[in-house]
Amino acid sequence: MEQSEDQILAEELAALGAVGGGSGRLVGMMAKLMRKNVHEVDLHIASPFDDVVKHVTDVLAKAGRAVETPHISPGEDETIRVVVGGGAGGLNPVVVTARVLKAEDDRSEVWLRAAAKEGLIRQRAGEETAVRLAAELSRAT
Repeated sequence: MEQSEDQILAEELAALGAVGGGSGRLVGMMAKLMRKNVHEVDLHIASPFDDVVKHVTDVLAKAGRAVETPHISPGEDETIRVVVGGGAGGLNPVVVTARVLKAEDDRSEVWLRAAAKEGLIRQRAGEETAVRLAAELSRAT
């Protein structure tokens, strides 16, 4: 069963809460109530689809830990999902989803989405992570 961004973020925050001997379950419940900072970036890359998929997979693998990829209808696309550390000290989990689409000629499109939960202090972890990873993905493939 596919997990939503909210479920993944709640589980990641619960795990962080349990590390210090606290109640991870309570943190997980509270995380479901927190607002989400989401940022999306569209990239157009002048490289063949297979090369772009490999590049995106490599960049995201270095940035974080792979999690279950959402099921997208079959076609000429590939979806990769990871959890990376964002915000102050990299302690705020960010779910990053990248979808690579085959475009015309030898071009590809990458839709990048980063989402993080936010407490009282706005860290914009989703936005900052999306911008940072988009810059890395835009470098030569």
